[in-house]
Amino acid sequence: MSLLAFGVNHKTAPVEIREKVAFAPDRVTDALQQLLAREGLREAAILSTCNRTELYCGTTADADEQLDYRKILLQWFCTYHNLDPKVVAPYTYLYPGRSAVQQIMRVASGLDSLVLGEPQILGQMKAAYATAYRAGTIGSQLNRLFQHTFAVAKRVRTDTAIGASPVSVAFAAVSLAKQFFSSLDKHTALLIGAGETTELVARHLRENGIGRIIIANRTLENAHLLASEVNGYAIGLGEIRGHLAEADLVVSSTASREPIIDKEDAQRAIKARKRRPILMVDIAVPRDIAAGVSELDDIYLYTVDDLQDIIQEGLRSRQEAAKQADEIIDNHVSHFMGWLRSLDAVDTIRSYREDAARTRDLVLEKARRHLAAGRDPEQVVQELAYSLTNKLIHTPTAEMSQAAYAGRDDLLEAARELFNLNRTGKIPS
Repeated sequence: MSLLAFGVNHKTAPVEIREKVAFAPDRVTDALQQLLAREGLREAAILSTCNRTELYCGTTADADEQLDYRKILLQWFCTYHNLDPKVVAPYTYLYPGRSAVQQIMRVASGLDSLVLGEPQILGQMKAAYATAYRAGTIGSQLNRLFQHTFAVAKRVRTDTAIGASPVSVAFAAVSLAKQFFSSLDKHTALLIGAGETTELVARHLRENGIGRIIIANRTLENAHLLASEVNGYAIGLGEIRGHLAEADLVVSSTASREPIIDKEDAQRAIKARKRRPILMVDIAVPRDIAAGVSELDDIYLYTVDDLQDIIQEGLRSRQEAAKQADEIIDNHVSHFMGWLRSLDAVDTIRSYREDAARTRDLVLEKARRHLAAGRDPEQVVQELAYSLTNKLIHTPTAEMSQAAYAGRDDLLEAARELFNLNRTGKIPS
């Protein structure tokens, strides 16, 4: 079986494309079931984040040479999202075999993230695996790959300085706010969403002395939980319009399929603020803040793509660590590919062992009959050893003789390596 990684990410596609191909969390299980219905696929997992949507698939080995998996995955991808394949195709990539293994390990280790070395992606990868496992779309090989990947990501995190610098999308958003405002202590931040990214933003803001934090979330209980940790105030999503005018800074990160703040909401807020500016940072995909908001005076709207320059400033200290991480990953990719290749020999090894066991049982049964008939035990044992040896080596030696006759030096060399023989045919001591 082969492994494939297919998708789009922040390097190949703009946010306008990424938001269209994102999978809502509550739709992933259904999507996985539909994906596995495609010809040639037997295992699958879907990773969908702000910066990437990737499909990890295991294929049916006997169909690999006949099927165009790029076409199959692209067609399903676009059909599921109701998109034109000609529009989406230029933004996609397909990694087969070793490249797929390397890709999933680099993604989990934060080496393929918008923010080099960011730790959130590993948790998202684990969640993607858990969803696929519950959906029954994880088989033995993807299971082994994910478990190996998690171990590699942990080693990268502990053995290198990839996470030493406090750089993340959340940190970049707060860095932008610090540049925008002379100080944060007299300003109010409205954070929309209560997930891990929002939590990081809240903590960074608190550490930088933000005056007031309002947490808005669909589940009020989750908003209260985060607000209590950062001395904030919790509201529901339906209350945002009533509080938007209070916010000098808005940071939004939800899984909503529709905008949380539209142009009219922003206009009302600016009017109520008597045109005091608002910095809005939308780090959600699909976007939480309507694109038209950026057209308004006194609204400064940034998306995840706009944070790139800020993020780059914090990356220099991680570059050397990333090189070390890639060396670790390359080594583990080789180990995993070796394990994957070893599966090809399983049936052959099983057959060889079963044949040897049948030969052993036949010779042993004959020896038992001779012992029961009163034959000399020493002679019976010697005959057993001689007979077993001859039967086990008969086929290999006959094939080697035929290879020599045919001038197949390559087969003879393989036999020497297979049986661990030196050039004289003796077993090394």
